[in-house]
Amino acid sequence: MQDGPTVLVAHSWGGTVISETGTDPKVSALVYVAARGPDAGEDFVALSGKFPAGPVRAGIREHDGFTKLSEDSFLKYFANGVEPKKAEVLYAVQEPTAVSLFAGRTTVAAWHSKPSWYAVSRQDQTINPDLERFLAKRMNATTVELDAGHLSLVSHPKEIADLILAAAGHKE
Repeated sequence: MQDGPTVLVAHSWGGTVISETGTDPKVSALVYVAARGPDAGEDFVALSGKFPAGPVRAGIREHDGFTKLSEDSFLKYFANGVEPKKAEVLYAVQEPTAVSLFAGRTTVAAWHSKPSWYAVSRQDQTINPDLERFLAKRMNATTVELDAGHLSLVSHPKEIADLILAAAGHKE
């Protein structure tokens, strides 16, 4: 519904969404922030299994087909690098995620045809930073590396905003 060129930005699992929907003609660029970047039809769980799992996984709690991170795992590993009070608020508003969500596969990969940018989080303990680097290289993305955990968009907002502006064609 956006008029004119649109930059899609995604964090974490949201990379799956922009990989699928980013083929829309209005989409001018894709920005991945410590995000998945699946290829069409790819088993992303199998791909990520080729890289060491982060310690956050030990804190995943499953109940009735949904997952949620334990408080300890969320604060230590998911929100590492985020100011503690802010991390506690983010934990408090965490919503459960359907287990089935993570096994879904895309039918297309917009990054094959759209310019892409990627912010690798060097201290990420949720998505392995080497997997992030692999994804960024595979999509031939303009890449920045941040000394940040998984929530770099919270702990490094200026750097992420600058990346989005670069994707939109604006200079700092």
